[in-house]
Amino acid sequence: MRLTISQFDDLLARVGPRISRLDTYYRRSISAAERLAICLRYLATGDSFRTIANSFRVGVSTVSSIVPDVATAIWDCLVEEFMAVPTTEQWRAIAVEFEERWHFPLCCGALDGKHVVLKAPANSRSQFFNDEGTFSLVLLAVVDAQYCFRLIDVGGYGRTSAGGSLANSAFGQALNSGTLQLPADLPLPGADQQGLQPHVFVADEAFPLRKNLMRPFPGRILPRDRRIFNYRLSRARLVAKNAFEILSSQWRMYMRAIEVHPDVAEKCVKATCVLHNFLRKTTPTTAVRIPVGEVEPLPGLGRIAANNSAREAIRVREAFTSYFSAEGTVPWQDTVL
Repeated sequence: MRLTISQFDDLLARVGPRISRLDTYYRRSISAAERLAICLRYLATGDSFRTIANSFRVGVSTVSSIVPDVATAIWDCLVEEFMAVPTTEQWRAIAVEFEERWHFPLCCGALDGKHVVLKAPANSRSQFFNDEGTFSLVLLAVVDAQYCFRLIDVGGYGRTSAGGSLANSAFGQALNSGTLQLPADLPLPGADQQGLQPHVFVADEAFPLRKNLMRPFPGRILPRDRRIFNYRLSRARLVAKNAFEILSSQWRMYMRAIEVHPDVAEKCVKATCVLHNFLRKTTPTTAVRIPVGEVEPLPGLGRIAANNSAREAIRVREAFTSYFSAEGTVPWQDTVL
């Protein structure tokens, strides 16, 4: 999926007034179109500022000021339309799509984290150093059934675990406090006897189990119903990993260590995420299948919830486990175990 001429013009119309500069008596300013092109070139290639400066015949310092300025403008001008915090009705619509496309009912999104690799920041010590032996920022994202980012949190230190990043994020705090405006509890389809169940997000084993956050059962030797639950949850949560694969393939700055200050890297990551949504919503729909291999999970936190919350989370997971082996079974699930 590439940025077409019409999409570039659309984007320029949205951000142009924000990034335009006036001419002076001493020199003519760089046009809004060229400033946007310089920023997009950096996001799309990850080339050094010197390489981009030579391509556009401008100074390196000019590129270094344009990239963060335009990236900030892209985020500010697009976020309300393409990545606003979902309302209750929008969460409900996402849950319907997850049930239709991925056969996981009452699911409002897939949660996952990604290390955005940086060149070692000056005087950062071990803050950005992660378990993979690189320096990085953490991008935490909630993804809907159409591979669009609905909520993101950028800027967590690379050394922070996935669970720690969740706990420190605005999303994690809203999830914990119950202020996300999720839809009211509903029974699982055809399983009224199990009672009302909360709407949930799905994640891998790096994240803690909560009432509204489902993670797989640990271990390799599991009963059939738990293996089925793990398969169904994995099938739904891979939407997030696929979205990260699409993001990296479109914006190849993710393919190398980002050689800018972490604050600038954060602005660029936010810009690419909202541009990802912009492209998906302004490009004719096509089937996208991204091959994703096994990814080692980020290290999770220990138990952080109160006993009552933990028991409620276990009860909810058991309800989904029972449902996927009974009323919610799909024809092919036994063949993939």
